[in-house]
Amino acid sequence: MSSFALATYKEVSGPRAGLVLDGQLLDLETVHRAAGRPLGTGTGAPMTVDALLAAWPEVERPVARLAARGAEMLSAGRVKPVPRGGSRLLAPLRPRRIFCAAANYREHAQEMGSALAAKSQSKPYFFLKLPENVIGPGAPVMIPPESAQVDWEVELGVVIGRRGRRIRAARALDYVAGYTIVNDVSARDCNVRSDYPFKFDWFHGKCFETFAPVGPWLVPRSCIADPQKLRMQLAVNDEVMQDSDTGKMIFDIREQIEYLSCILTLEPGDLIATGTPTGVGMARGIFLKPGATMTAEIEGLGTLTTPVSAERVLDGAPRLTVRPRT
Repeated sequence: MSSFALATYKEVSGPRAGLVLDGQLLDLETVHRAAGRPLGTGTGAPMTVDALLAAWPEVERPVARLAARGAEMLSAGRVKPVPRGGSRLLAPLRPRRIFCAAANYREHAQEMGSALAAKSQSKPYFFLKLPENVIGPGAPVMIPPESAQVDWEVELGVVIGRRGRRIRAARALDYVAGYTIVNDVSARDCNVRSDYPFKFDWFHGKCFETFAPVGPWLVPRSCIADPQKLRMQLAVNDEVMQDSDTGKMIFDIREQIEYLSCILTLEPGDLIATGTPTGVGMARGIFLKPGATMTAEIEGLGTLTTPVSAERVLDGAPRLTVRPRT
């Protein structure tokens, strides 16, 4: 069948699951009722993308059949798209955990001045972001007063759909529910420390609120022929900064899943941000300013647009400063 996607959108009544067909957003519950095709999540939970991911092995094929039926009903006028003015897209999922691959494109490592060991003598390097960092399409990244060097990083997001431990790389994609776009926003001047013997502070530099735009939707694995052959771009104010493809990863998706699953059990709803290519602001000496707009695109996954604003901090509210050790 043709490609489709799952989305989360907000109406007056609250967040709802959507089905994206040919660029049009349909309410998933409405399509489900019209088609009379049970999804069988068995959870008793509302029909949300998160609930579907929790039961993905059971619902993957029924969701695909429902999408095919929804396309037929849309063409016949039996279901109508969600009115554009009455809703807005949210992040497609609320990740349980966000695993972020660092220095996974050699040219990006070079532009950041990092010398990498040969792949045969290395292994993936990960840090964490938090579910609270996630924002959806159109929601603004807020530049905190602690940073003057907020930067962008377009990344392929891999969403886990099956629980797994010590997964062999050869079978790793069987555990993937789908793909989305992640922008790993980073405060470069907060990523490093001089007051401790530990050089990097990934939590400080990566985990400010709003520093993980995700979206615009989730494209199921079955709709992407080869996730290692996807063009990816990011523009700031319509100027293309990053232009590469997922085939340039050092450790591919399969290898990343094998590595992570040897450390812990991967769960449905986990999100892996697989690394960013060359073209970040740090290498150019330019950074995000309030009023800017980031536009991230990955082939087959849509476009994630993110405006940039300054965080409003009340007078007298505390701000972080680096205090040298005594």
